[in-house]
Amino acid sequence: MRALVRRVSRASVKVDGQVVGQIDQGLLIYLGIHQDDELTDLDWLIQKILGLRIFEDEHGKMNLSILPEQGILLISQFTLYGNLKKGYRPSFNRAANPKKGEELFDLFLAKLGGLFQGNLASGVFGADMKIEAIDEGPVTLWIDSRERNY
Repeated sequence: MRALVRRVSRASVKVDGQVVGQIDQGLLIYLGIHQDDELTDLDWLIQKILGLRIFEDEHGKMNLSILPEQGILLISQFTLYGNLKKGYRPSFNRAANPKKGEELFDLFLAKLGGLFQGNLASGVFGADMKIEAIDEGPVTLWIDSRERNY
């Protein structure tokens, strides 16, 4: 499971011209699901994201994790598993099939909602989405449950 985590001042997602999710300050998370991902990947990634100390304290140091008065916007993105080994056209054969991907995305969202008390919003799995965001910092992190040593 891969997550591209961006610290934002605000973010929103539209489907068919309608806003389906939006947050003010918080995290915009793009989530990719691998074909071999399991519940242990999901649980590890959620704990890692909620524990990230990337918000500034009163001294301007990144010491704070996400707070309940902030928000999380979760977007499914299978292209995080794009592979360019054979040229310029990406292959997505390592991404989970749509059925498994949607099941794990929904479970990720539900578990995250059970642990995070702030505004939790999401896009629509498999939909063509338009995302707008204002990055803060910028602070952007790549987290991969298969590469836990960095």
